This record gives sequence, C-alpha cells and structure tokens, in this order.
Amino acid sequence: MVQILMTSANRKNPRRYVEILESFGAEVNVLIPPDNRPIEQLMEGVGGVLLPGGPDIDPNLYGVSPDPVAGLDICRELDDLDLRILRYSLDLDMPVLAICRGMQLLNVACGGRLIQHLDGHQPYTEHGSTIGKSHNIFLAPGAKAAAVIGSAGFFKVNSFHHQGLNESMRSPELMTTGYSVEDGLVEALESPKHSWVIGFQCHPERQDEVPRSFTNLFAAFVERCEGFPPNVN
Repeated sequence: MVQILMTSANRKNPRRYVEILESFGAEVNVLIPPDNRPIEQLMEGVGGVLLPGGPDIDPNLYGVSPDPVAGLDICRELDDLDLRILRYSLDLDMPVLAICRGMQLLNVACGGRLIQHLDGHQPYTEHGSTIGKSHNIFLAPGAKAAAVIGSAGFFKVNSFHHQGLNESMRSPELMTTGYSVEDGLVEALESPKHSWVIGFQCHPERQDEVPRSFTNLFAAFVERCEGFPPNVN
C-alpha cells in the first residue's frame, strides 16, 4: 500500500482528503507542526505528497511585509514544515498534488509571490446561512491536469481562498495551465521540470462543488505515487 504524506495545522482539516485518498487504496500520514525530525525520517517510505488548503502563507517568505489590513491567518510553523517537505520532494521528483494553499506554497517555494488579500473569493454568511462562492476557470489543452481529468476547456469550480496570484507573480519555474475567466487569476500550475507536480486553486476534494471528473486527480495521483520511485533498469 502506497504511503502519501500530508501536512495540516490541525486534525480536522485533512478529513476529506484522507477519505478520498484512502478510497483509492492509499495510506495517508498527516503531520501536524511543529515536527523537527530530520527530513529523511519524515519522508521514509513516502510515495507522494499532498499539500492541502489551510492557513495563509507568511508574506515574509516571498520578501514583503504582512499587510495589517489583509486579515491574515498565518501558521509559520506549518509554512516551514511544508517548505522542507516540498523542496525535498521536488529534489527527488516525487509526485506532488498541491491544492489551494498548497498551490500558493508551491509558487512561493519556487520563487513566486502572492496577493495577500482578494475580495469576493470566499463563502459568506447571509441570514444565518453559508453561501458558497464559485467561478469559471479555463484549463489549457495539453496540460497534465487536463489529461488526468479527461478534458480541457471551461469548468465551474468552488472558491475558498482570499490569497492568490496573477501571472506577474508566478514563479518562472512553473507553468500556468488554468485561469479564472472572471478576473484572470491563476487557477492551476504545473512544473515542467518534474514528472508529476500539479497545483489547483479550487478544492476538488469537495466533490459536490466541482465537476465529477475532477476526482480523477486523486485517482491519478495515487497511481503515480504507487510507481515512485520509478524502476531503473
């Protein structure tokens, strides 16, 4: 059984991810910071890394001061743990699936920047009820994610973020493969230098809020992790 590593600021956040990954036959190891064990020990037996949604990323990590009016919720211990794991994984060409905060962290780890606050991208409360936000994205033909999902083009997806990035903030080491139709924000990233490093801004683990085909992301990710490290003849 393949082991997939996740990180989280708490035990509640990973629940949906864990259920989906386990449904495809993976064993999921969730790390909660602080965890200062040597990186080789943390990654022992791991076939892939899923970086989920979570707290905001410390702007100091991309060279700017936190905006006092951005309403940031930062967990620097999680940032530091994630960066250690992600950089180690990228060095080994290990499969990585990065979702929401995870995609943002991927961009920062590779030298990119973020918008500290975005209006209109999070659910809101009205008359005691939570109203979800959604928007349309375009996923480029030829993207690895499009091949995994089974099609490219326009999709309606959920929106749970108040940080993000535009094209000028993207790391030059990464490739934008998805955009928001409404405002042009980056919605999907991939690393052309790696075999399977895919990031999405939306939350495909919330399966009733995205196209059904997005579940293929998790199935393909587990399958790819099962093949790591690749056999060398």
